[in-house]
Amino acid sequence: MHLPKNFIAGNWKMNKNYSEGIALIKEIIANNTLETEEYEIILNVPFIHLKEAADLSKDYKHIAIGAQDCHTESSGAFTGNISAEMIQSCGAQYVIIGHSERRMYHQEDAKVLNKKIEQALKNQLKVIFCIGEPLEEREADKQNAYIQKQLEETILQLNKEELKNIIIAYEPIWAIGTGKTASSMQAQNMHAFIRTLFAEKYDTSTANSLSILYGGSCNPNNAKELFSQEDIDGGLIGGASLKSDDFQAIIKSF
Repeated sequence: MHLPKNFIAGNWKMNKNYSEGIALIKEIIANNTLETEEYEIILNVPFIHLKEAADLSKDYKHIAIGAQDCHTESSGAFTGNISAEMIQSCGAQYVIIGHSERRMYHQEDAKVLNKKIEQALKNQLKVIFCIGEPLEEREADKQNAYIQKQLEETILQLNKEELKNIIIAYEPIWAIGTGKTASSMQAQNMHAFIRTLFAEKYDTSTANSLSILYGGSCNPNNAKELFSQEDIDGGLIGGASLKSDDFQAIIKSF
């Protein structure tokens, strides 16, 4: 029986201007009445919202703020980029690394991702690390090998102490923003496989304490069934996290 912490993480992506974002954060905080140690809400917001979001949520132990990316270096002549130290200095506690959109649009490979993970951990940020297969790998029944390679090149190189600051988010690429969702059984099977990889590399206790989230068109209609699966410890929520009522409904699915 594994007892990891449950998380509902919203990924706003490139949405909401400053005033819209702050209004949404206030609405989510005001509407969330389920204060419990059984789960934590993480709002992964655009950089422009980080500082005020952290200030607004600081009195709520079960609500944390995260960024959607960080740079590979600590500082320097990297116009337009944001370092992990800058993110941490705003009061954020988490950062998403390895999202398929970053891998696709910014050509981020394992070498880049490992540098970002190093920077995040060095600056006391917890990492939500995204993995997921494209449709052609799923259709060829090669999804397990694809996911194993993604992890072996990155997270499975960390030691057990570092792993305590890692959350895995499984997001099948074919289900991100498409309206398609992996069936609860497809998601459970992959999450169980991921946990097995960590048990083989480290030990059962380490694997059982690892939080593995599902992402990919998770919404109020399918969240309860997904979260009821043994190895699914919450969700990384995209579009539904931009509407307070939908996001709250997903939270209540626990």
